[in-house]
Amino acid sequence: MWLLDDSARLGARARELIQTAGGVYVSAASVWELTIKSMLGKLTIPADLASRLRQQGLVPLSVTAEHAEGIREFPELLRHDPFDRLLVAQAHRSGLRLLTADQVLLGLGRDFVIDATV
Repeated sequence: MWLLDDSARLGARARELIQTAGGVYVSAASVWELTIKSMLGKLTIPADLASRLRQQGLVPLSVTAEHAEGIREFPELLRHDPFDRLLVAQAHRSGLRLLTADQVLLGLGRDFVIDATV
């Protein structure tokens, strides 16, 4: 959402990583979570979110059984948000970097988890 909104919260390094990447992916899990939060009235998203993300050049990343199984590789996240656990597993299993502002995920000390605010 920060990318769509051109939010100042998205840091300069994160913007550079996005601009220079060969492909920038957005997980179906992220769209799912945002849709749920929107339905609960916690935030507002465009009705055509998936389409808007593609218009921004983002590549949809489906959730696979292998991604779901990958959460086992992060037992320290057992009690953390299930969407975040899946995003970490997806990034790890797919060889992707994960941009996030979530301090728990950043605290994992994994080189593929990148602070989106810097």
